[in-house]
Amino acid sequence: VQLVESGGGSVQPGGSLTLSCVELGLSYSGACLAWFRQAPGKEREGVASLDSYGRTSYSNSVKGRFTISQDNNRPTLYLQMNSLKPEDTAMYYCAAADRSRGAWYLPGSYMYWGQGTQVIVSS
Repeated sequence: VQLVESGGGSVQPGGSLTLSCVELGLSYSGACLAWFRQAPGKEREGVASLDSYGRTSYSNSVKGRFTISQDNNRPTLYLQMNSLKPEDTAMYYCAAADRSRGAWYLPGSYMYWGQGTQVIVSS
């Protein structure tokens, strides 16, 4: 399994970005997918998740601004980020598991990780 992220970049506060994660070799029907982020000096935190039933979860800090979705035909996981704030600046990672292995926001619940894509929100 290989996860390949793209779409990061620099944007002004209030702007938008869409991150993509191509899922190569991930064919589990019960797969759980998520986006995490890690800012310098901070722990990796869960941002959003999508389970095999299509249910989504979001951290309180991004709820209402970010949207996680998947294009099953490709297959690709997306994170649409709107109304970006400087505190959203971080390396963003795509994560996947073959099934639910714990709380969605815990890094230990996932088996596979992408290499990360940098998001910088600054004026």
